[in-house]
Amino acid sequence: MKEIHLVEILSDNEFVVDMMYARKENMLRTPVYQMVGLGNRCFVHHDLADCLGRLKPLLRQRKLKLKICDAYRPVEAFYLMKKIIPVDGFFALSPERSQHCHASAIDAILLDENGIELEFPCHVDAYEERFALQVAKKQWNDFFQHLEKAKYDWNESGFDEQIANRKLLRCLMETVGLRALEHEWWHFNLPDKDKYPLIWGHFEKNGETRFFIHD
Repeated sequence: MKEIHLVEILSDNEFVVDMMYARKENMLRTPVYQMVGLGNRCFVHHDLADCLGRLKPLLRQRKLKLKICDAYRPVEAFYLMKKIIPVDGFFALSPERSQHCHASAIDAILLDENGIELEFPCHVDAYEERFALQVAKKQWNDFFQHLEKAKYDWNESGFDEQIANRKLLRCLMETVGLRALEHEWWHFNLPDKDKYPLIWGHFEKNGETRFFIHD
């Protein structure tokens, strides 16, 4: 094992850090990141941090903020999430295939200058409490139908503002070098995913959070 440095993104004038898996309001109905010791902290690979740095002036020009809802995902958290919802289609098949576990991806949404979320076709992760309650009972069908709204080719009439905001978010993120995921409008990752190693875990040393990968 050897250490790797990740950059912590903090809330400021342009960014709001609100990690959805650090609280109960998510499809798992479980604060998984609190359980594995990460809490509401946002860590990313330094290449991703560079992209986010270039995003700041673009947000300021448009009087917008970016709320980051997910970033680095500990492998321990990944397996716990898969245990809570053991069905294909919610999460990647393995930590190796989850770019969150490589600290090379974020989930995000735009806010206005007052911190109010812009409207999109659905919430991040397509979360709604009623669907989370159904999923907890292993009732998947309604949620997966709702999840269709997460795709970029979902263009139902009457949702012009939501679709325009989806387009704006993607444009901003791609302008700074990130790539969209066609079936999740909120997900953006670094290109060349094989370049970024799997982060196996984190630990505290001398008051600092450190991360490690395989040699």
